[in-house]
Amino acid sequence: MLYRENGQFKTSYSADNQIFPIRQDRIAIALLLLLAFVGLPMFGSEYLFRAILIPFLILSMAALGLNVLVGYCGQISLGTGAFMAVGAYAAYNFQVRIEGMPLIASLLLGGLCAMVVGVLFGIPSLRIKGLYLAVATLAAQFFCDWAFLRIRWFTNNSSSGNVSVSDLSVMGFAIESPVQKYLFCLSFVALFALLTKNLVRSSIGREWMAMRDMDVAAAVIGIRPVYAKLSAFAVSSFIVGVAGALWGFVHLGSWEPAAFSIDRSFQLLFMVIIGGLGSIMGSFFGAAFIIFLPILLNQIPAWLGIPLSTETASHLELMVFGALIIFFLIKEPHGIARLWSTAKEKLRLWPFPH
Repeated sequence: MLYRENGQFKTSYSADNQIFPIRQDRIAIALLLLLAFVGLPMFGSEYLFRAILIPFLILSMAALGLNVLVGYCGQISLGTGAFMAVGAYAAYNFQVRIEGMPLIASLLLGGLCAMVVGVLFGIPSLRIKGLYLAVATLAAQFFCDWAFLRIRWFTNNSSSGNVSVSDLSVMGFAIESPVQKYLFCLSFVALFALLTKNLVRSSIGREWMAMRDMDVAAAVIGIRPVYAKLSAFAVSSFIVGVAGALWGFVHLGSWEPAAFSIDRSFQLLFMVIIGGLGSIMGSFFGAAFIIFLPILLNQIPAWLGIPLSTETASHLELMVFGALIIFFLIKEPHGIARLWSTAKEKLRLWPFPH
């Protein structure tokens, strides 16, 4: 009986078109942000921040960018790891080659470089789609892996491709502790999630969804496929590039091209599919599923007192994790976001049977 819209009258178009039109949703989001920005930094442990929350936030941001391309525009991409690598290495070069370069500027410029590369590899989407486009974007993954290993200029003459950053600071404030890194990543994720949500609700977002649903009909009604598809690649690659820079600078600190391998691309694609295509909230649900579930599966045998070797536990974790993904996709192919939406609709009708 608590989740009702009774008495919540909209007196303007802007009020009816706001992101969270129901008051209970606005209160829940405000409490969630309060918990994230204030509660967790006060009571969270160092392990929670380093091993769980920081990777969750950065991968959520990368999944958010991929969802713009795959979920909203319908363009399949298997080169997300490559765009993350471009963002990380470009931000690294801006940081080490330009003295006094601000950290935030380096991260955003890394995203711009990833955007340029993403648009270049998105040009084939004007002629091909489906699995053929997936193979074309897969070429970006192999090309970037080769470039960052063989062209030493990208790695500041490092023969192994390994680079490292240290002494992160923003406007004179050092970002050293896990809590500071967590708040830094959380600020980026909250800002980009808000911007992406408003973007997909705008005219360009409607063009993306029209191209996804039926590109021929979209072209007939006046939507330009070149602009719609390449803008989706640009926005997606920019967000993914910034996420890659955060992954390298904040989470890893020292990395090599293997940190952005094809496994990372598949992991992000699984996040989007499991969380829900075409859903901002689904990007966070998918990242939570991929991050938290293996940790939980790894801890269950210890809680039950079952003695397992490290190798057996690792293999069992992969088997159960894969089986759960298959089971979940069969039962709910529209992702966790669809389950969340259905639960909210049922809650709005409860306790009435209709």
